[in-house]
Amino acid sequence: MSEHSGRVTDTRQPPHEPLDDATDVFLAHRDLLFTVAYEILGSAADAEDVLQETWLRWAAVDQAVVRKKRAYLVQICTRQALDRVRALGRRKESYVGSWLPEPVLTSPDVAEDVALADSVSMAMLLVLETLAPVERAVFVLREVFDLAYDEIADAVDRSPAAVRQLAYRARAHVAARRPRGTASPAQTRAALHAFQQAVETGELQSLLDILAPDVVALSDGGGVRHALLRPIVGADNVARLLAAGWWKRAGARTLEPVQINGGPALLVRVDGEVDGVLAVRLENGCVTGAYHVRNPGKLSHVEHEIAISR
Repeated sequence: MSEHSGRVTDTRQPPHEPLDDATDVFLAHRDLLFTVAYEILGSAADAEDVLQETWLRWAAVDQAVVRKKRAYLVQICTRQALDRVRALGRRKESYVGSWLPEPVLTSPDVAEDVALADSVSMAMLLVLETLAPVERAVFVLREVFDLAYDEIADAVDRSPAAVRQLAYRARAHVAARRPRGTASPAQTRAALHAFQQAVETGELQSLLDILAPDVVALSDGGGVRHALLRPIVGADNVARLLAAGWWKRAGARTLEPVQINGGPALLVRVDGEVDGVLAVRLENGCVTGAYHVRNPGKLSHVEHEIAISR
């Protein structure tokens, strides 16, 4: 693959001449490629940049010699995403406070694909963050997108045998840490409604009723907005924080139920402007995780739906 310079303004509409075949194939797989990059990076903005680089490299490929175009595109995308992960390592090391994935507004059909919704959830992305970059890529490509080991090997520059070992280790690591328990759409709506009412009123007992005993709350202000500097654990501690209004700011506030990363969340507006997202993890009708993102650099994908697919 030859190297290219420059930047595509919109990867959804790459130039159509003389690259019709390359363009059509890329567009057919664009949503999948975005999802691959996003799950590896935890950042929609960086995933978009990876898509641009993927397009530039794909446009230079002789289409006639590529037999498995989906796998080949995923390989290019994965390599670019891993390069981006390594480049961003120092940025995360110096991050102020808790780092949370960049939230994205998703369509209702994402929640219907339980495996996909689980793989892009805030809770799962945090678990994936604890893996080494190559392990994370192997886990995503194998467990979420069901690529063959030899295809993954080409993407991460490892032998198929090494990829099998990486996949085994990553699977065990994730299994020990991944959230458990699922809820029906009706249970999710009811629990989110109860949580919204409790947060809006600040009524302590209502908060205690909806929070799991071991609930964990994290917030991400990126050093720009006020946020918790460390995780808060336990229903009593989290309820008192929410009741005290630690997350609020002056102005007319509204909470809007939305689907973020395939799961329930509240979009927080102050005087009509987006101030943050409060995503929740639900298990057995209770909130077990609360993820509050206020970093303005991470709020550009919460008002318009992002296409996620596998």
